Amino acid sequence: MKIGMVTDSVAQLGTDAMLDYAAELGLDAIELCVGNWGDAAHIGDVAELLADTKRQRELRARIQDRGLEISAFTANGNQLHPTDGERQSKVVYDALRLAEIFEVPRIVLMSGLPAGAPGDSMPNWITTSWPPETQQALDYQWNEVAIPYWKTLADFANARGVNQLCIEAHGAQLVHNMPSFMQLRDAVGPTVGLNFDPSHFIWMGGDPIEMIRRYSECIYHVHAKDTYIDTHNLADATRLDSRSMDRVLERSWSYVTLGYGQPEAWWREFCWQLQARGYGDGVLSIEHEDQNLSRNEGMRRSVELLNRVMPREQPDFVLPG
Repeated sequence: MKIGMVTDSVAQLGTDAMLDYAAELGLDAIELCVGNWGDAAHIGDVAELLADTKRQRELRARIQDRGLEISAFTANGNQLHPTDGERQSKVVYDALRLAEIFEVPRIVLMSGLPAGAPGDSMPNWITTSWPPETQQALDYQWNEVAIPYWKTLADFANARGVNQLCIEAHGAQLVHNMPSFMQLRDAVGPTVGLNFDPSHFIWMGGDPIEMIRRYSECIYHVHAKDTYIDTHNLADATRLDSRSMDRVLERSWSYVTLGYGQPEAWWREFCWQLQARGYGDGVLSIEHEDQNLSRNEGMRRSVELLNRVMPREQPDFVLPG
């Protein structure tokens, strides 16, 4: 396996400084953010980059000169937003165009979250099956908005040689767990896969290692990010905690540096299961969102942990006889 990072984790650095930092950390790959909820801090104006072959060559050379590769282009946002979706969808399509130019077979994005009914102006995350109107809202969200959008998106991606649309399952998104992911994949096809981020499943109460066992063929890209569960706050807040992420001492859960939520042994099994189930050539892309450690310290500690637990080479043991 390889170690990478989401470039927005160090958005304070200029492009060359970010690339030098990635090389200094011994990383293999970078995940370049294109826009929407990310800053696109390291690729500049996307429209200009798409139109300028010289800039494309220069950026490619700057990355390769540090011994790095691009694991994915990222366009996380809400392209199904009822009033702002068109703008955010353009970023997704631009990410696909960049992936084609740079010969990267995947982009990372979220599923999006539509309104609950035609004419609504805000997205609506349905988290229960009752009262009955929840099912009417879900039927509209899936069958009238999400599935038609994703079928068109998959066709556009496949026509450009980008065959991995890597969904990051997340709260307040239509795809937030494995049943909702499989609903979309079954409707659209295997171009839809996972950007597997264990931190999101941890705070929602899932078991990421069991998910690897069950859904390994769907994992196209992996984020390395951890979640700390504060059991004292969980007792009354539950896992559905909508308070600001900077209120870490009050929240029931928070995103943290690798090893500060799940123990090192957990991450060792996480990596072992990925390797054993076919992700041996894949990238673990570190995403720093820790409110309590600096970006530099969080990145360095995450790289150190992965270097201790992550298989670097392909298995080659041959049974005797």
